Amino acid sequence: MFQYIKGELIGTEPNGAVIECGGIGYKFTVSANTVAKLASAGDEVCLYTYLCVREDALELIGFYTMEELEAFKMLITVSGVGPKAAIAVLSLFTVSGLISAVSAGDTKRISKASGIGAKTAARIVLELKDKIAVRLGAPADDTGSYEYIPEKETVGNRAEAVRALMGLGYSMREAEEAVRGLDPTASLESLLTAALRKMGTNL
Repeated sequence: MFQYIKGELIGTEPNGAVIECGGIGYKFTVSANTVAKLASAGDEVCLYTYLCVREDALELIGFYTMEELEAFKMLITVSGVGPKAAIAVLSLFTVSGLISAVSAGDTKRISKASGIGAKTAARIVLELKDKIAVRLGAPADDTGSYEYIPEKETVGNRAEAVRALMGLGYSMREAEEAVRGLDPTASLESLLTAALRKMGTNL
């Protein structure tokens, strides 16, 4: 429904944020890591979105990066992990830290997230271990301390270019790093050409 919402940050709470866009205030559920990255109230911010549809409510979930959104989507495919638990995991770990924990089979650390027991942590490792690093890119080290922060302006054609590069088999991190710094007003075709050249792909 929404790819992202960009507007004025009205305020935040431990797991929430409100953005005003076009005279409408959008309330998001967000991870603690996203809250920590948001600017001060009154500044312009951008959150990538996931619409959670329940029988009795619609809930907008916001993410500071597309990488965090992709990690969320992977987590909720695991049996027993709903949106609330997935946000708890992403509040405990950076995306890179989550990749490290899952790849190492560290169920003890994963089970520290609210709503995640030992059995669910084991399922997360079992179901995502062979997928998460391939889809999101391997962490820079095995401590999970590295955290890639893309430019806030990775929207519009640059966001489309990221998705196109991922469709070609590149990880989220590789794609976002490739479009980082490119002209945001350029056409999608020009961005893809420049990004592929930047990565050393023969055209």
